[in-house]
Amino acid sequence: MTATARKADQTATPKAVSQVSSDKSATVVVMAQRPARKLNIQPALAAICRNVLPPLVVLIALLAIWQIACSHPGATLPPPSQVWIDSYDLIAFPFFDYGSQDIGLAWRVLISLQRVAIGFGLAAVVGVFLGAVVGQSVWAMRGLDPIFQILRTVPPLAWLPLSLAAFQNSNPSAIFVIFITSIWPVIINTAVGVRNIPDDYRNIARVLRLNPLEFFIRIMVPAAAPYIFTGLRIGIGLSWLAIVAAEMLTGGVGIGFFIWDAWNSSRLSDIIVALAYIGVTGFVLDKLVGLLGSVITRGTAKN
Repeated sequence: MTATARKADQTATPKAVSQVSSDKSATVVVMAQRPARKLNIQPALAAICRNVLPPLVVLIALLAIWQIACSHPGATLPPPSQVWIDSYDLIAFPFFDYGSQDIGLAWRVLISLQRVAIGFGLAAVVGVFLGAVVGQSVWAMRGLDPIFQILRTVPPLAWLPLSLAAFQNSNPSAIFVIFITSIWPVIINTAVGVRNIPDDYRNIARVLRLNPLEFFIRIMVPAAAPYIFTGLRIGIGLSWLAIVAAEMLTGGVGIGFFIWDAWNSSRLSDIIVALAYIGVTGFVLDKLVGLLGSVITRGTAKN
């Protein structure tokens, strides 16, 4: 390559680069910058105000009325301020453990919940099965429904002497009382749900030639699930009531026996705190079963 050619190439190169650069710059598109999203917390605050503020206001009003009514010298019940002073350890330290009987209320509630889990779990399984039989068979309904209606009216504590005589031990006796108390709403609501299964579902089962077990699992339980969980919600509340009443008489370290022991020791403040624990625990149990029912039935469970 001659010197003239090299010089022409060198002078042409900057022009080509400049042309390419100008072409590229012509094709650049400037994107509009998205505005930053603002966190909108107003709906969350509105929901909190709707659900939390009204019961909180009512609770404060009730505590104020209680404080005023029980502050005079002749009052038989302690006011909230006295309950806080007398039972501060139970309120502030629910998980303390100083021995076999000297434990916090949270541990006592957990011990009671273990018995409830066993008794209510058995009642749920047996109740759903018996309810399905009663709802599916007309003869079973005619034979068993009157007996169920009679037995469900028996108070929980009326079963305790028979269970103590049969099991000769307080723990299985308490579990039996829970079972026999909570099984009836499960049976009745399951039977109603099974009787209300649409005939189209039964016809589909006949077309598919499902055996009784497949019909129970694939058709009957899903269709009657809203009714079943309604019975379970009622049953869990009754089982929690039954365990507290049973533990008052059978002893142990549960929350029910704690209330009875506090009464014998004239510790009214401790009883009031224990009642608050029982109420909150029952509320949480009911909401958990209701939430489980809403998830399984996809929001179709009856309130």
